[in-house]
Amino acid sequence: MNGADALITTLADNGVTACFANPGTSEMQFVSALDREPRMRSVLCLFEGVATGAADGYGRMAGKPACTLLHLGPGYANGAANLHNARRAFTPVVNVIGDHATYHRGFDAPLNSDIAALAAPNSLWVKSAESADSVGPLAAEAIVASYGAPGGNASLILPADSAWNEATVKGPVVTPPAFVQPDPAAVEAVAKALSFAKKPVLLLGSGACGEAALAAAGRLSAHGVRVLTDTFTSRQARGEGRFRPDKLPYFAELALQDLEGVDLMVLVSTQRPVAFFAYPDRPSVLVPEGCSVETLCGREVDAEAALIALADAVGAPETGPRETYAQIDAPTGRLDAWAIGASIARHMPADAVVSDDAVTAGLPIFTQTRAARAHDWLSLTGGAIGQGVPAAIGAAVACPDRKVLALTGDGAGMYTVQGLWTLVREQLDVTVVVFANHAYRILGIELGRTGAGNPGPAASKLLDLGDPRIDWVALAAGMGMAAERAETAEAFEDAFARAMAAPGPRLIEAAL
Repeated sequence: MNGADALITTLADNGVTACFANPGTSEMQFVSALDREPRMRSVLCLFEGVATGAADGYGRMAGKPACTLLHLGPGYANGAANLHNARRAFTPVVNVIGDHATYHRGFDAPLNSDIAALAAPNSLWVKSAESADSVGPLAAEAIVASYGAPGGNASLILPADSAWNEATVKGPVVTPPAFVQPDPAAVEAVAKALSFAKKPVLLLGSGACGEAALAAAGRLSAHGVRVLTDTFTSRQARGEGRFRPDKLPYFAELALQDLEGVDLMVLVSTQRPVAFFAYPDRPSVLVPEGCSVETLCGREVDAEAALIALADAVGAPETGPRETYAQIDAPTGRLDAWAIGASIARHMPADAVVSDDAVTAGLPIFTQTRAARAHDWLSLTGGAIGQGVPAAIGAAVACPDRKVLALTGDGAGMYTVQGLWTLVREQLDVTVVVFANHAYRILGIELGRTGAGNPGPAASKLLDLGDPRIDWVALAAGMGMAAERAETAEAFEDAFARAMAAPGPRLIEAAL
């Protein structure tokens, strides 16, 4: 047994059985050891941002970490954007980052870098295995660290000689840390504050958006407390049979308008809301003037238990409102996000998973699917676009019996277009919908909002994706994926219905 064997065996012993990889020379011992550990599924990704985004999607759906295999500092840096999203989603991920042999570092070879410094901003835990016998124990430590609670990235640096040298020990089987139980004093304080509030709001973070936690929040809604979620949550149970809270609007002025008159905001597994960006002469903090803020529980606390305790404390009804499935009429005519959302709501099967990186098209589809069949929605928690297809890869590996839908803008999709190849390679049941508006539409909106004025010729070139136009059908075909273009609502309705009826990877270019 060498260090690489000790690492992979320790991972598998602890339930980490998916590896999203883009290896290089320093990781060849790990690659070889995969043949000796049949419990580990290895998935090749042609760009590190696909590997890290896939690990994020896997962790959100499986509730346990996958591992990534990244090549030295530049490999980690290529994957950092989607690890930023994973950090903001509190997703457990174990990053295995190859490094030069310990004795080779001092020669400052071309790929040498300060990996620990690169990994630190996105990681809960970073350590380097400086000997073969340290690899297994540190791997177990990384797994525990990734769970949190709340979870996040744990980054294990694996020098090449620690991987190839003989190891005499592997890591132990560990117990993931449990969430903290709610503080009775905090529950009592919030219950008291609610009794005096005239217009209270409950704001739910990612940890409070599972089906059971939402059911408890629904009880409070039935008691007269308005319930909102953060604008972007890591995984939200939605659709038929689930309680549907409102979503905090993305734009700051709309959020404050929506919260006008609120005199109490109760935070559940989240923090005080702030604007996504700063704007001239506009506030950063999205709490109305005169509104008090109470925290029911932080992210380290069992939010479901805290919401149940609060509902019991205020004497809320035993059940709250639930969505009932409502069939939407088939869309006709012009193809836009609302028409696409109608088709998705009509044909998306029960237990589907939606990976949303649709940017400006996302909100209409989120709205249209509120009463669709039961599904899970994965949002762009960190705002780093390029998550849609990679997270769908991970979700499909974690849940092979569920249909997965990746919604992506054409600009966002080009960040990690290599993910289409992995979908075909692994024959994952994922339908990709690309919103082809041939522009960074959100940037066109933000240009005016930031006070930068109207775009001239030079500025317009930085917002336009139409010269040349990206042919998504041709791109998909080049990677072996079945694809078609829809230019009308009727055409999209037919294409999407076919995609939902057939297994395997498919792409629909929605020509907006």
